[in-house]
Parts: sequence; C-alpha cells; structure tokens
Amino acid sequence: MYKIAVIPGDGIGKEVMEATLHVLEALDVELDYTFADAGDEYAEKTGIPLPQETIDIVKESRACLFGAAGETAADVIVKMRQELDLYVNLRPVKSYPGTKCLFDNLDFVIVRENTEGLYIGMEEYTEDGATALRVITRKASERICRFAFEYAKKTGRSKVTAVHKANVLKKTDGLFRDTFYKVAEDYQGIELDDRYVDATAMFFLTKPQMFDVIVTTNLFGDILSDEGAGLVGGLGLIPSANIGEKQGLFEPVHGSAPRHAGKGTANPSAMMLSAVMMFDYLEEHEEARRLENALIGVLSEGKVVTPDLGGSSSTMEMAEEVRKKLED
Repeated sequence: MYKIAVIPGDGIGKEVMEATLHVLEALDVELDYTFADAGDEYAEKTGIPLPQETIDIVKESRACLFGAAGETAADVIVKMRQELDLYVNLRPVKSYPGTKCLFDNLDFVIVRENTEGLYIGMEEYTEDGATALRVITRKASERICRFAFEYAKKTGRSKVTAVHKANVLKKTDGLFRDTFYKVAEDYQGIELDDRYVDATAMFFLTKPQMFDVIVTTNLFGDILSDEGAGLVGGLGLIPSANIGEKQGLFEPVHGSAPRHAGKGTANPSAMMLSAVMMFDYLEEHEEARRLENALIGVLSEGKVVTPDLGGSSSTMEMAEEVRKKLED
C-alpha cells in the first residue's frame, strides 16, 4: 500500500481530482490517501496559502497528487518545490488520438530544472524600474542534466538535447551548457546536442520530431512546455511530475481555470495522465499502462469526452467511461 497525499486545491483542480480518484479505484494497487489543504480558497479562510501541516503530510507520503492553485500558485507549488527540493519538473509532450494535435507522432519529454534561475523570486524595484536576479549553479545544473541522461537510459530514449541561450547569457547559460557536456561524458552511447532556446521554439513548430529528451533551465522549460502543449491539443492533455530525492508531486499543468470552474466540464485527462506518471514513479508500470490505455481508448472513440475534446460529456461522465474501460 502506498501512502499518497492529495491536494485538490482550487477551481477545476477539485473537479479533475475527484474524477481521477474515481478512476483509480478500479486499479489493482492499494492507495492510502491523506487529504491536505492549499491554494486560494484556503488562503481566504486562514490567510495562509500553504500551511506547514500540508508540507508535513507530503513529506510523510510516498507521492502527492496535486490539483491546481489559482493566484497563490507561486506561494503554493513553487514553495513546495523549494521546501521538498523537487528539483526536476518532468513534462511529456505526447500525441494522443482523438485530440487536436498539430502532429500525430510526437513523444518527447522536457526535463526542466525546478529550483533556481529567475524563479528564485529575488526581485527589487530600482530608481529606474526593477531588477531580477538569475541564479544558475553548477550543482543544480549537474543534477538536472544527470537526471535527464538517467531518464533517457531508463526509458530507452536515445537522445538528450540541452536548451540554453549561452550566446547571450554567456556566464549563466554558458555554465549550464558546459556542465551538460561534462555530465554527458558518463553516458556514452546516448546521442546528444545543444540548441538555443529561440531556435528550439521555432523547431517545435517545424520539426518537433527531432526531439527526444530536452533538458533546460527553469524559465525556458516553463515556456517551452506550454508551447509543447499547443502541439498536442492544449493544456488539458499535459501532465507533469515534480521529482526530488525523496518525494514526487504530480499535477496537471492547466492551473485552476476559474472561468471553467463549477461547470463540471473540465477535461480530466491531464490529471489522469499525472496519475500515470505517479505510477511510473512508484514503478507500478503495469498499472500505469492500464490507466493510460483506458484513457486512450476513450479519447480514440471520442464519444464520451468533454467539450474541449469535441464532445458534450461532463468531467465525471468521461471519468466513468475511463473506469469502464479499466473494469472491462
């Protein structure tokens, strides 16, 4: 039995979490849930977006399923990444049938450094405007690059691409690029290259099949992964994993989507695919494939899907259809 922290959060996060937990009941794996609070609604009640109790619950759990946070996202998910040292943000870009993919043959992964860069939040106003500090360390660069190569080796992928802007950010991105090639010396047999982030953004639209595993810094990874979502049907289909040495936190990238909250029509696919990533993290690969294949079956048929997928079904109706596939 796995002890799993569950943080539904705000907006559609609660709706897609409910749908996903309903589906997980049909899997052959025992999960012991501990529910915890975080996000806008909790902050409105208490003045605290992320209580210490929630952090402690996640620390004591094998993994965490997280729905979404609204305006307090920086105070919730970014803080948890730092508090728990979840230094990897893993975001797959994969084409699924029955979706609005620009390309139907994509399957690559973005490995984003999750703890430093511009997202450390060291900003200040100046007489002329404002400044922000960008921090790139050798330690963080080495461990994220090593994770990317280990991930490629473990999952049978053949190529790792470092993405940076070392032609302009000569010291910070220069260090990241040089560290990448130093780490690569330990992984003979894996193809490697590096590309500028602006060129990578262009190649996403023209030749995305050239990528397999991308490793990059925090801000670049955030932007590129959202662009990747646009290639394969939108944010409603993109899961993510935040991984450290001891914990893994799994969340859809779509956020709380307050305009869609309460309508019961949110696409639960990204949350379910985040659960797929959780099971792979737990090395329950057979159950991960069962869940993914059940969702693929529903997407392929296109009969019981949410409006963004071209259907007219509710979040829970789509979840029920995925569960039927599992039970059948």
